[in-house]
Amino acid sequence: MQSQELLKKIESNLSNKRLQLSLKRLFDLLISLILLVILSPIYLLLILWIKLDSKGEAVFKQTRVGLNGTPFTIYKFRTMVKDADKMFNREFNRETLDNFVFQEKEDPRITKSGKFLRKTSLDELPQLINILKGDMSLIGPRPEIPDIANLYNDYEKIRLLMKPGVSGLAQVNGRGNLELKETIKFDVTYVETFSLWNDIKIFFKTFKVVLLREGAY
Repeated sequence: MQSQELLKKIESNLSNKRLQLSLKRLFDLLISLILLVILSPIYLLLILWIKLDSKGEAVFKQTRVGLNGTPFTIYKFRTMVKDADKMFNREFNRETLDNFVFQEKEDPRITKSGKFLRKTSLDELPQLINILKGDMSLIGPRPEIPDIANLYNDYEKIRLLMKPGVSGLAQVNGRGNLELKETIKFDVTYVETFSLWNDIKIFFKTFKVVLLREGAY
């Protein structure tokens, strides 16, 4: 099936799952609110540790691409030195996009606290605020940066038919070990086969992946 036809088919399929999508949003709100309350003391400790460990704000902000290509500001605990993006500029092009890998095992810009935060995925906790704002979901495709999303073909744009997630099918099947083409394939499969039951399975599998620190650097 051509990518454009597949895109239209999935759009139609999702429109028929409005009830499940509404329940998904309700689940997002309930879980994120509960976690924010329970984890608030940990938030404060992590903010203090990050500030003491290196210069800069404790919370890192970056523009990402969300539902239907809408840009939003993502929040994460800072894991790199201040102005790390200026120290290592990457150029993206269509020819090298498929083999791109986001995380490097020995990135010198990562701080001491950042290594721990990445290994334990605690750097993702501020994204609970993104969920409450409606930018993200607990489960969904990986939130992409604009430089890459601008290069998407029709097939890759399928990722943008659902809100990006803190975790997702790609995150529980390799995380940082995956090349971009593999991540996209997992994300498209997720959108194409979306169901609440699949979300629940990914949600619980996330705990196993985080505890074993699989694919986290």
